[in-house]
Amino acid sequence: MIKKANNVTSNLKLVLASASPRREEILKKLNLKFTIVPAKINEENFSNSDPIELVKTLALEKAKSVSELVEEAIVIAADTVVVFKGQILGKPADEADAKNMLKSLNSNQHQVITGLAVLNSSKEKIFVEHNITDVKMTNMTEKEIDNYIETGEPMGKAGSYAIQGYGGLFVEEIKGSYHSVMGLPIHQLAKLLDKFNYGIL
Repeated sequence: MIKKANNVTSNLKLVLASASPRREEILKKLNLKFTIVPAKINEENFSNSDPIELVKTLALEKAKSVSELVEEAIVIAADTVVVFKGQILGKPADEADAKNMLKSLNSNQHQVITGLAVLNSSKEKIFVEHNITDVKMTNMTEKEIDNYIETGEPMGKAGSYAIQGYGGLFVEEIKGSYHSVMGLPIHQLAKLLDKFNYGIL
């Protein structure tokens, strides 16, 4: 039996500024006690041709918006995009958009970039980082792409796939952080939480 290993000396509560089931799942597997307060920002108000700056800005703005709603808390926020040949691929608008994205990624390598922001609600400490992971997709037939889209999984996912679900069937190789591709690079998160005396181990 694995015992809970959290070594928390901070009195601050943990808040996840995201409605993402993937990010929630990651934190739950680490046995962290946290509450969810989804960030309500209009991402369309933020545009940047540099994907790294974009995800860092969005993560920070999400964290800041939620920090206004909570007290004595550490707020965690993240934003993830897929980049292929310099083009930022966000969440698909519809099934046709999802199919076009998957056909572009088919048999090719792309990057998954996640911005991570951690701050306390008083905003005395603010940390923003990013992670870049290379992902190589296997060859997908048109039937496989259509069948995958029919599952509904691509919708709401950056790049139109979920590595932890059926989408993992098409991932041939990754160089970087698996959890970052899911939406939350836990090795970086752990180091940032340590700065708040909130130890995962």
